[in-house]
Amino acid sequence: MDPLEAIKVTFFQECEELLADLEAGLLALEEGTGDAETINAVFRAVHSVKGGAGAFALDALVRFAHVFETVLDDMRSGRLAPDPEPVKVMLRAADVLADLVAAAKAGNEDEDVRAPALVKELEALRLGGEAEPEAAPEEEIEGLDFTPVAIDFAPAPPLEPEPAEGRFRIVFRPLRGLYAKANDPLLLLRELERLGACEIACDEAALPALEALDAEESYLGWTVLLSTEQDEAAIREVFEFVDGDCELSIVREDAEPQETSPEPEAGGVDIESLLRSMTAEAAPEVVPEIRPEAQPERAPAAAAPAPKAAAPAAPTAQATIRVDLDRVDRLIDLVGELVINQGMLAQQVAESGLARSSTISVGLDELEQLTREIQDSVMAIRAQPVKSVFQRMPRLVREVAALTGKQARLVTEGEATEVDKTVIERLTDPITHMIRNAIDHGLESPEKRAAAGKSPEGMVRLSAQHRSGRIVIEVSDDGGGINRERVKQIAVDKALIPADAVLSDEEVDNLIFLPGFSTASTVSDVSGRGVGMDVVKRSIQALGGRISIASQPGRGSTFTLSLPLTLAVLDGMVVSSSDQTLVAPLTAIIETLKPRPQEVRRLGPNGLVLAVRDAYVPLIDIGLTLGWRSTPLDPGDGVALLVETELGGRAALLVDGIHGQRQVVIKSLEANYQRVDGIAAATILGDGRVALILDIDAVVAARLRASLPSEPPIHQLAKAS
Repeated sequence: MDPLEAIKVTFFQECEELLADLEAGLLALEEGTGDAETINAVFRAVHSVKGGAGAFALDALVRFAHVFETVLDDMRSGRLAPDPEPVKVMLRAADVLADLVAAAKAGNEDEDVRAPALVKELEALRLGGEAEPEAAPEEEIEGLDFTPVAIDFAPAPPLEPEPAEGRFRIVFRPLRGLYAKANDPLLLLRELERLGACEIACDEAALPALEALDAEESYLGWTVLLSTEQDEAAIREVFEFVDGDCELSIVREDAEPQETSPEPEAGGVDIESLLRSMTAEAAPEVVPEIRPEAQPERAPAAAAPAPKAAAPAAPTAQATIRVDLDRVDRLIDLVGELVINQGMLAQQVAESGLARSSTISVGLDELEQLTREIQDSVMAIRAQPVKSVFQRMPRLVREVAALTGKQARLVTEGEATEVDKTVIERLTDPITHMIRNAIDHGLESPEKRAAAGKSPEGMVRLSAQHRSGRIVIEVSDDGGGINRERVKQIAVDKALIPADAVLSDEEVDNLIFLPGFSTASTVSDVSGRGVGMDVVKRSIQALGGRISIASQPGRGSTFTLSLPLTLAVLDGMVVSSSDQTLVAPLTAIIETLKPRPQEVRRLGPNGLVLAVRDAYVPLIDIGLTLGWRSTPLDPGDGVALLVETELGGRAALLVDGIHGQRQVVIKSLEANYQRVDGIAAATILGDGRVALILDIDAVVAARLRASLPSEPPIHQLAKAS
């Protein structure tokens, strides 16, 4: 790949992060929770996009980002307040900026059709913010026209040099930290060239001999003579992101004679100068009165670097590198093979009859620990917080609420919860569907909420947490809950269920996952086409997860997604049932026990429960449930695994025997064969055999629905339903 193209790819990757930070900052400002640092972060995001776009000559992107950046600079300097209305305009501008970035990435450099209109809105905001500061000098000048000493228009000449070109000497010497943060002096020099004509000289005096050269050290400096109509604040703005990481000196050369004219005041009292100033004509006195008036206008810009006192905290940020995801996937595959081979080696050593204290066994234990540390470290590389998904949802809530005429507020929890990148990438669509469903179908209109004694503004809660070795994401609302009578009637009308079907509340709630089901009376931009929750269910199942519903009429509904933390490796308990080898996820197992006859009780004609610490839990025969045998196993001849389900319930799984704890590599059964109810995935054991990984929650849920053994096994129940 062309080196320039590689840098361009990195730029667009960074743009994704910058645009995400931009949107998050603007949303914080809209909610009133942003502060000065939030405004600075938003400004830096747009400024970085503009700077990178300029390096690749993406003119349309640069032009729009420049206007956007200018308005944000007004907000940063206090000339424009971060009120909701300006922030809404900026949110739309952020959308256009994102579209321009996407277009540039695709090779289309044409300007977005929405850009000109938004540019006018942004400029209107800026003019509104600058109206007061610009009015002051005009009033003063008008006042001077009516002053007797100014009738001869002597003050006019001093006002003309203000827009004229100024000449600045800029001495710029990067420090070591500037390069460590991936900044490039060349980009800064190019930005200076945008301000005016430049004469650039490189200072190589500090460059050592080749054998003493440190590749990470900074040796070069630059002296720039810049002729520009901009002021010093505009020049310092170019170096804003390297403040603290360079030595910088900016001196206005053409201003030096005027600045040094009052030298006597600095050194002492010059009698002759004092007499001349006392006897001077009135007209020249107007000049020093006008020039100091012009400087306070630049004072806010000059004082702007003051909030950057927090800049020294930047070095505490951890250094990162970008690696292609294919390389990480390859590394994870190799670690999986390492785990399998380590298991094979352990089994061969165990079958050889060597004592546990032998040198080989001790070395094998150390290898197992090292393999586990490598696996944990590699999996941590691909783990990412769900924040990248959650931060997209506030905009969605606001837009859907506007389309439906409702008031909604999003509350997020657990944004730092980490999960495998492959899982995160496929979470956006399901969560988007559920958020839209919660607002469109869950929340009532403000009038209905007020009549029910609720706040007119509905609340949607999005949370994530780790539970039993899985990630659990909940989307809940405080709306009216599921209208089960209406849901059942719609299902009957669409011939999805028989009219005489007797369904429990849970079964009625799950009707909304049927393909083609919709409770919307009309087709709109939000819903009504019968596509939504069935897509959510299929997406979650494809990830090896499941979705459940809990709804209370008048109080709201909660949709719970349960997903594996990773699709690569897990710790499991190897068990056997009906001559089949299974792996039960270790995170779901509380303890193992041997059932005693007095602890087993019958429940109904065929059900069994097990007494565990003054409580009874369902006793589930795995071989019978999965259809591997037709007669139940005597509890006294088996071993019970006490497990906890994701919803907090407990059950005891009855198996023939336990063969030990092992770390196994997850292989997708659905991708290599087909989906099997009650089985989450498969793995390869140390002896080369294939073992099935139990889906404990699916097995327990099937047992609670069915009356064993008179009912068919779980896979037949699934087909019948």
